[in-house]
Amino acid sequence: MSNKISWNLSLPISIRHDELRELGLELFSKVNKREFGFQLESFACTQLKKSQCLIVENNFQCKLGEIDIIARDGQTLIFVEVRYRKQSSYGGAVASVDLRKQKKIIQTASFYLQQKKLTNKVSCRFDVFAIEGSAERLSYNWIKNAFTA
Repeated sequence: MSNKISWNLSLPISIRHDELRELGLELFSKVNKREFGFQLESFACTQLKKSQCLIVENNFQCKLGEIDIIARDGQTLIFVEVRYRKQSSYGGAVASVDLRKQKKIIQTASFYLQQKKLTNKVSCRFDVFAIEGSAERLSYNWIKNAFTA
């Protein structure tokens, strides 16, 4: 594992307020932080499914940490971190997945693979699903292979 952060960035996709309502995010500003987080993770799952990914597990937790979404993209197991920031200042949602957070995700993924007896049996990928914006307009950026173990 390297000590530098490198990102495989793509262009963010914007979503208007009426589109958010269609996706079940109309309560954007009317729910508590935890519920809002679940809504955003659900939104990320919807986008993954649209790309033919199969959701394996949501909110996997162990003593080492949590992984928001575990999915399959063909034969590849994907560990997805969903991040939200209202503004893109200080690097926004993407930059909030710093080296320390990456290490924690990698350790948790390793534990998951051992627990499910999948070590050396499956290729893995670490993605970041970064969401930014407000109730009027959200933008998201699904960064595939955002970092490596």
